[in-house]
Amino acid sequence: MARPKQRMFSAPDLLPPGLRTCFLVVDIGFILYWVLVAFEHIPRAWLFKNHDEPLLMDWSRSFLVLYALIAFTGLLTLYLAARRSGKALPMALLSLAFSFCAGLQALSFWTLRSDFSWIWWLPNLFLLLYPLPFLLFIVRRSGR
Repeated sequence: MARPKQRMFSAPDLLPPGLRTCFLVVDIGFILYWVLVAFEHIPRAWLFKNHDEPLLMDWSRSFLVLYALIAFTGLLTLYLAARRSGKALPMALLSLAFSFCAGLQALSFWTLRSDFSWIWWLPNLFLLLYPLPFLLFIVRRSGR
């Protein structure tokens, strides 16, 4: 008798503790951030140095697509997990990888510019570091 085919991620392997909260904070935070940017409601004191230069404005806006992907894949992960779908962890993997890349890219830019401001560094350090334990969890689960 043939064994039933086992999926790489099954429904019981849903999300690790804390990931739902992180996704809600990050994904809703990105949506709120871009709404504030669109309506120019970010306090001037919080804006990065030379924020009104056209090149820096374009650089900042170029992150919109990446942040939208992070929010979409994160919220989709939460939806899939609530439905007990085995696709929740692969989607979480994408969202976490996008978050890591967004943090790394921003910090690389600020480093190249020798521009250090906690207002911009802390959120981007968070984006760079928070995915790491969750990525390890997913990679370990997928190795079974």
